[in-house]
Amino acid sequence: MKHTELVDQIAQELDVSKGEATEAIGAVFSAITNAAVKGEEVSVSGFGKFAVRTRPAREGRNPATGETIQLAESRSLGFTAAKAVKEALAPLKTETHKKNAAPKKK
Repeated sequence: MKHTELVDQIAQELDVSKGEATEAIGAVFSAITNAAVKGEEVSVSGFGKFAVRTRPAREGRNPATGETIQLAESRSLGFTAAKAVKEALAPLKTETHKKNAAPKKK
């Protein structure tokens, strides 16, 4: 889903203008970004949590030359899905799948 599609969906679901939906989405992303810059975790109940992940400095290789290089410490924003989201994404187990499964060894 692209940003414009997200704006359209939010505007339709909340019965607001596309401009208002764009502002709301911008405010949410801005709040998450500001919290991440401060090193804070943002937890959205039933959806998941956003947290800054730090990768320590390490040794790597230049793929073109094979030369050993030093990679600096880096930070990125990670997301961990809540149980409800994980369950919604998990494939449904059907009876056919269970019947075709290998029998358990005793």
